[in-house]
Amino acid sequence: MFKNIVLAFVGLTGLVAAAPTSIQQRALTDAYRTYTGDGTAAAGWPDSAAWGEFEGLWSANLPLIRQSCGWNGWGADNSADEISHIKKAITQVSSETGVKSRFILLIMMQESKGCVRVPTTNNGVVNPGLLQSHNGSGTCAGVNPCPQSQIVQMIRDGVAGTSSGHGLKQLIAQTTAHYGSIQPAAYYAAARLYNSGSVDYSNLGNGFTSVACYASDIANRATGWTLAQSSCH
Repeated sequence: MFKNIVLAFVGLTGLVAAAPTSIQQRALTDAYRTYTGDGTAAAGWPDSAAWGEFEGLWSANLPLIRQSCGWNGWGADNSADEISHIKKAITQVSSETGVKSRFILLIMMQESKGCVRVPTTNNGVVNPGLLQSHNGSGTCAGVNPCPQSQIVQMIRDGVAGTSSGHGLKQLIAQTTAHYGSIQPAAYYAAARLYNSGSVDYSNLGNGFTSVACYASDIANRATGWTLAQSSCH
C-alpha cells in the first residue's frame, strides 16, 4: 500500500511445474497480460465471469503462501496453523465488511505474498502486515509463531481501514460511486487507490509515485496469475 516497491520471488523454479496443474483444474490460467486504460471490459480488462472463485484462487496461490517468507528472506515460512489462520481471517473479515474474500486474497498476494512475517515498510506512510495497511496495528514482522489474533488484525486493518487511513471497504465504496455500480473496474480502481492513494480513472496504469502495474497485476491475479513472467513494466 502507498509504496513504490516490487516484492520479488527468488527460487521459484521448483514450483513452476507443479502450480499449473492445480490452476488448470479450476479454469484459471497462470499467464500475464498487460492491461491498460480505464479498467472496464470494453478496454479489455477481465469481467466478473473471468475471475476465479475464492477456493480456486486460494488453491492456486497456496504453494506460494507456503514458501514466500523464505523466498523473500523474511524469516521462517508460514506454518500450517498460520496458513489456516490466514484463510479463516480472510473469510471472517469478508463477512464483517462485505468485501469479497477473493479480492482480499488478491490484494494480500500483491502486498505480502501471504507471508505473515512480511516486514513493515515506510515510504511516507507506515505499512505493516499482510495487507501492508495504512499505519495499522497488526504485524508479525520478526515474530514466530504469529498469533491468530494478529493475523486477523492484519487482515482487518487492510480491509476495514484504520484511524489513519482507508481500507479496501472505503476505497471500493469510493470507486463504485464513480462507476455507478459495483463492477470489476471498481475493484481495479480501488486497487489503484490502495497502492497509490490517487487514481486516474481513465488510466489505471498511472501509478503516480507508486507501482504502475499494480491494477494490471490484480486483474491478472483474479484470473489465476501466480508465477508466470509479467509483461508489465
